[in-house]
Amino acid sequence: MNILETITERTKERIRGEKKQIPINEIRKKAEEKASSDTTKFAFEQALRAEGLSFICEAKKASPSKGLIAPDFPYVQIAQDYEAGGAAAISCLTEPFWFQGSDRYLEEIVQKVSIPVLRKDFTCDEYMIYQAKAMGAAAVLLICSCLDEGQLKAYHQLAEELGFSALVETHSEEEILTADRIGAKIIGVNNRNLKDFTVDINNSIRLRELVDPKTVFVSESGIKGGEDMKALYKNGTDAVLIGELLMRAEDRKKKLAELRMETRKGC
Repeated sequence: MNILETITERTKERIRGEKKQIPINEIRKKAEEKASSDTTKFAFEQALRAEGLSFICEAKKASPSKGLIAPDFPYVQIAQDYEAGGAAAISCLTEPFWFQGSDRYLEEIVQKVSIPVLRKDFTCDEYMIYQAKAMGAAAVLLICSCLDEGQLKAYHQLAEELGFSALVETHSEEEILTADRIGAKIIGVNNRNLKDFTVDINNSIRLRELVDPKTVFVSESGIKGGEDMKALYKNGTDAVLIGELLMRAEDRKKKLAELRMETRKGC
């Protein structure tokens, strides 16, 4: 198995254990109650449709490709710095084994910021969508390489019924077409090949033309700075998801503000 398959299988095992602790009927009820009380629907999508290049900034402690990124990980402060620096949304890792994420991180961040938060995990069961909604996430990640088309369609529909967004992640022409067929409103292209970790932002540039201009287009991973962002924006990218670039910065708020300014000047 490649690393993506390994993580997905471990996630399935993890969720089987979590279902024993909180049955699906209970987590579904919490999610539906949250959905019925929400005053803002699809906040994540709306944030990414704002004029200019939107920034989804990631709170990430570790990754399989880079190992430990942030030994000191004040996740709430990181999220607040991102919001203050002008982020449109936050991506919070909840996968615990390879990314050292936690559901608790997301739950606490949601309480402390006013911008939408994406639950970044390897969604492989409808249970995880109910979890994300119950925790207060504004969006879930659906990775085409982890799910068959039937699952993608069902999970995307469930998210819509609960009034929140799904970021459908792709890496190839075939996956773009699949995302389009299931009616994805937000399509991301991961510039990092999760099977071998090679990175190429031209993957986003090449695949952009396959996506309807009305669909929100997100470029994910491997973005090294302002020049990359300007190239992506000029090519029709609506948003970028950046993590390591900001996580390694001494002053995350300042770094994000600088990137936003540099991108605006070049576009």
